[in-house]
Amino acid sequence: MSIDLNNMSKDELKKLIKDAEKALKTIETRRLSEAKKAAESAAKEYGFSLDELLGGRTQKKGSKSAPKYANPADASQTWTGKGRKPNWVNDALASGKSIDDLKI
Repeated sequence: MSIDLNNMSKDELKKLIKDAEKALKTIETRRLSEAKKAAESAAKEYGFSLDELLGGRTQKKGSKSAPKYANPADASQTWTGKGRKPNWVNDALASGKSIDDLKI
């Protein structure tokens, strides 16, 4: 398959790029599906399901900690004390309050 890119219009080139990107995604999806089937087959060969092999972890993602600090001006704004300080904490500290003044 030989395509003469020099004789194609801008719109034709854009369509070609779009079609090629779509084809790449289709190939990736198909290969992923094939890999999953092969992994399931290998796991089944040993008497396990793929979920049993991969699902052994019970780790929660994004579990939230209880808030430790609240904005005195707006109690709905809270902070766990982890991560970057919210602007209201920085503002309170700049105005002379201590972090203990913001504890719940």
